[in-house]
Amino acid sequence: MRQPEVTRLLGLVVAALLVVPVAQAAVGLVLATAFLVEFLSGGARRPLSALTPAPRRESLHVEGAAVDRWSGDGGVPLVLVHGYAPGGKDEPRVQAAAALLARAGFDVTVPTIPGLTRGRLRPEDVRPVVSALAARAAPTVVVGVSVGAGPALLAAADPAVRERVRTVLSLGGYASAPELLRFFLTGEYAWDGVRGRVVHAPDVVRAFVEANADLLDSSAREALADPGRAAAVLRAPPPRVAELLARLSPERVAREIPARLVLVHGVDDPAVPYTESLRLAAARPQRTQLVLVHVLQHVDPGRAADRLSAVREFGALVLVLYGLGRP
Repeated sequence: MRQPEVTRLLGLVVAALLVVPVAQAAVGLVLATAFLVEFLSGGARRPLSALTPAPRRESLHVEGAAVDRWSGDGGVPLVLVHGYAPGGKDEPRVQAAAALLARAGFDVTVPTIPGLTRGRLRPEDVRPVVSALAARAAPTVVVGVSVGAGPALLAAADPAVRERVRTVLSLGGYASAPELLRFFLTGEYAWDGVRGRVVHAPDVVRAFVEANADLLDSSAREALADPGRAAAVLRAPPPRVAELLARLSPERVAREIPARLVLVHGVDDPAVPYTESLRLAAARPQRTQLVLVHVLQHVDPGRAADRLSAVREFGALVLVLYGLGRP
């Protein structure tokens, strides 16, 4: 082969090496954008479904856990930890989210979190997440949704699997179980000068208390079901409850998580106040990205103050999702 031909060949190779990463990045950004359009529209707009084939769903054998796997052609390993979902991994909204993530280029594992099918959390609810992480290839992305961010973050700090986790995305998650309990029962939230109050329907409060009735005697249950009396009980909870709440608080182990943390929270979230993500970011500021938006409320669409803000927030969320698939 003559020298000019070698030079041209080397030039083509170099050009390909430069073009391929750019093309891959472009595809990743298109998929992330299409995902968010479909997710935020609640499926009313379906660009991602139009662009990608339907993923395969199969049961995954994981000891001590009920787990499904949603996959396409390859993809970045991801464990999705649902929030309150009576059907667990079979809840329609959980299945829809898993399918969308698989279409966006992730190999998704979804364990059922038993406590969150009944509106409660216990330390043993971390086990299915740990088992799912142990069963999949590393490094893995973990996405914790709403209260499911608790088991997700606690599993990411578990010495048995924490080195397998690359990134944890908390979507509308919490940092302090005592503060989350106070919010559920009284509607009040606060962190570092930020304060607010949400009015919860009495039947919602009572349902939460009843779901956790095994922790309380009858007089305590009655007190907690009354927001006016609940604050006094929460200032000095029974020792058993105080210990449980400490064990369920991700802020306690945040510095033991080696993975990158991405905390996305709606400023107008009525279910888990955004001050919980502020609290978690303060507990582990290193390698932590905090994204506060109005285009999300809890895990549902919200409304930004103006179109420019909406575009800016949408772009920030696209970059978050795109970044989950990058090393």
